Amino acid sequence: MSRKAEPIQVAIKPWEPSDLGLLHRLNEPEMLEHLGGPETDEQVEVRHERYVAIAGKGTGRMFSIVRLPELEPVGSIGYWEREWQGETIYETGWGVLPAFQGRGIAAAATALVVEAATAERKHRSLHAFPSVDNPASNAICRKLGFRLVSECRFEYPPGTFMTCNDWRLDLPIR
Repeated sequence: MSRKAEPIQVAIKPWEPSDLGLLHRLNEPEMLEHLGGPETDEQVEVRHERYVAIAGKGTGRMFSIVRLPELEPVGSIGYWEREWQGETIYETGWGVLPAFQGRGIAAAATALVVEAATAERKHRSLHAFPSVDNPASNAICRKLGFRLVSECRFEYPPGTFMTCNDWRLDLPIR
């Protein structure tokens, strides 16, 4: 009989240059099974620079997810602007290292990102687009009150098409 791992308390902290190692750890095949597979080292470095710069552009924010009280990095999460069906929205996405999955970390971090995006009062909705084949990420959306809008097709990474669920959470903007 397997025992469920104890929940872990987490916080999110703004992405910084020292988080490059975490991004490389998140770029493993098992982490990207639902996202078209790992990127090259050069692609990871370009992604890292985008993560570092996004807050200064005013188009979203990226965070590392840290385990408390140790402040050990265990994943990444963020939100960014995207044009979607004629509207500028925030999109969110996350990843938690395999050793820490199944403990509520992604759901807790996503709840913190919802608070951060809501505090900006900039866009009316936050969307998540997990693969239809990713039950854990779809369950997080359901648990946090996102509404399933529809299935959709995304090209990610370039040249690879995937079927996703479009989950929407309405945000107050006033």
